[in-house]
Amino acid sequence: MNNRIIYLTVLFLLAFFPLFQSCDFLDTDDYFFNETLQQDSIFSNKRNLEKYVWGTAAYFPDEGRIFGNNYTPGPFATDEGFTLFGTGEFHGMAFVLGEVKPNNLYGMDIWGGMYQIIRKSNTILARMDEAQDMTATDKRDLLGYVYFMRAYAYYHLLMQYGPAILLGDNVLENNEGPEYYNTHRATYDECIEYICGELEKAAQYLPVEVAINFFGRPTKGAAYGLISRLRLQAASPLYNGQSAARIYFGDWKRKTDGAQYISQTYDEKKWALAALAAKRVMDMGIYKLHTIEKQGDTPPLPANVPSAPFPDGAGGIDPFRSYSYMFNGESLGSQNKEFVWGRMSGNVLDYTRHSFPVAIMGGWNGMGVTQKVIDAYYMADGRDIGNSSLEYPYSEEGFMGGSDKTFSGYLLKNSINKMYVNREMRFYASIGFSECFWTASTTSETARKNIVVTYYKDGNGGKESNQGNVDNYPITGYVLRKYIHPDDAWAGEGAARIDKPFPIIRYAEILLSYAEALNNLTTSYTLTDTVSGNEYTFTRDVEEIRSAFNQVRFRAGLPGLTEAELASPETVQKLIERERMIEFLFENRRYYDVRRWGIYEETENEPFKGMDTDAGKESFYYRVHLNHSKARNRIVDKKLIFLPISLDEIRKVPDLDQNPGWED
Repeated sequence: MNNRIIYLTVLFLLAFFPLFQSCDFLDTDDYFFNETLQQDSIFSNKRNLEKYVWGTAAYFPDEGRIFGNNYTPGPFATDEGFTLFGTGEFHGMAFVLGEVKPNNLYGMDIWGGMYQIIRKSNTILARMDEAQDMTATDKRDLLGYVYFMRAYAYYHLLMQYGPAILLGDNVLENNEGPEYYNTHRATYDECIEYICGELEKAAQYLPVEVAINFFGRPTKGAAYGLISRLRLQAASPLYNGQSAARIYFGDWKRKTDGAQYISQTYDEKKWALAALAAKRVMDMGIYKLHTIEKQGDTPPLPANVPSAPFPDGAGGIDPFRSYSYMFNGESLGSQNKEFVWGRMSGNVLDYTRHSFPVAIMGGWNGMGVTQKVIDAYYMADGRDIGNSSLEYPYSEEGFMGGSDKTFSGYLLKNSINKMYVNREMRFYASIGFSECFWTASTTSETARKNIVVTYYKDGNGGKESNQGNVDNYPITGYVLRKYIHPDDAWAGEGAARIDKPFPIIRYAEILLSYAEALNNLTTSYTLTDTVSGNEYTFTRDVEEIRSAFNQVRFRAGLPGLTEAELASPETVQKLIERERMIEFLFENRRYYDVRRWGIYEETENEPFKGMDTDAGKESFYYRVHLNHSKARNRIVDKKLIFLPISLDEIRKVPDLDQNPGWED
């Protein structure tokens, strides 16, 4: 296939300049002395300066590093994933098991690394004019990337730790006394305004699009997409003076002046600002949902799904392929107009192995998905599993029987339990369930491909199949298949995998953010886009909400919102929450969503369930609470809204407040 291309020229692999040991903006180690000695040559010409810029960019983590060895708590710190693998590798599990402490962040301590990027960016901005061979165009091009890098570093700090220390353009001197470095954190709203302002500056210089061989470099849309995400977060209940803000942060004040770190006053206008930020991305006219044309084996649409051509309906597209090809490598990430910003991710590719069975397919077999996620997926006609229709019934009694079914290149074996029949296309694109068919086409070994995988106790992917490693099975009875291509194989002669793109920001997120922002308005707001000069009026416009939300539904082959649903803001909010849970499964959105909505404790307090993986096939298909200490010992605590700041940083800076709950 012509889409199996190995991409080498992505943004964060363009790191020609030697990398240094990680240190933060307060450090005065030999690194800064060495760098200072080199700076005359760094800024003497365009070539060296460009190397320095891309070397700085290389300090950012692979955004796809959300599974193991992760820089962020990620899916395993949410209700969507669970694994028995060790917490030393799966840091999200360490986080929810209470092992993360201010003196041990399990590899997720990015505080120092982000300030290193900020310091380097400030240095570049201060000395860029020293490169005499740079033209005005050269400078303009680099400015966009440098402003973006600085803003993106602050973005990471805000998302992981909450309010950050804002340095502006300041490049701190080395080898000063402790009082020189003493400072305090800004408030959350101050951080939002600063980061969005920096992204606005970056967008002035960034290109609208980049060449295919530069897939991964940020664009104007990437800057606007991050602004959209930040504006929505700032408008959400946890950060916008609603009851969640009072419950979680009412007592959290800056010790230097008593300022509230999180606003305790609700400002509905923030929702209008979020709507404007999303609308600006929509009005760029270059992004759209990824779709694949209807083919001969595309299943017919249910009667209640509009058959008008997409995006006015689900007609003319293949919902399964449209969704699955985005993640498994079949569609080229560089040509996917849904990726407002994306990159190729070696981490995503590597961690697909954790979903494959051990003995027969060479995997590690523990990338578990919870029963809660399984039950959240709709039936093919958009009905809930508890309210299914006669045309697409849901049952947990018995097996499908009859002939195997094939649709959109996907084989559904007749041996599957009825609970997995008649489900929506995103379910089949994302979930590995018992009796699921795995092709692993690239291997030439017959015994290692075209496998029906089973997760009951004595099944070929079950508890007794792990070759002596008691953790190598999915205790929930489900694994993640979202990023796995039918050709992918990890064992056998010729086994190979297709490279994977990771979507940092998808257009589906922009659409759902726009719908959510409008849905939370109770009055009208007229705002002017400072870039285009266009004036917009935002209200709870049900037609606008319908249009944005329904595009995501139609792409999945599902019906859109009903009039009754649209009439209730509360109902629409709940549907958006469910849609985001399904649509962005294992894309690292759920961790932040449940927090910003103020429902973190509610969602995480629900006991984890799955199939009975301690039973044989006859008793496997019953929901049970996960019978493992890691499931029982998961903690739910308000302090887990943010990571703690490293104890070393807190000790260095007397005025630096720790995040609430982590003070001891």
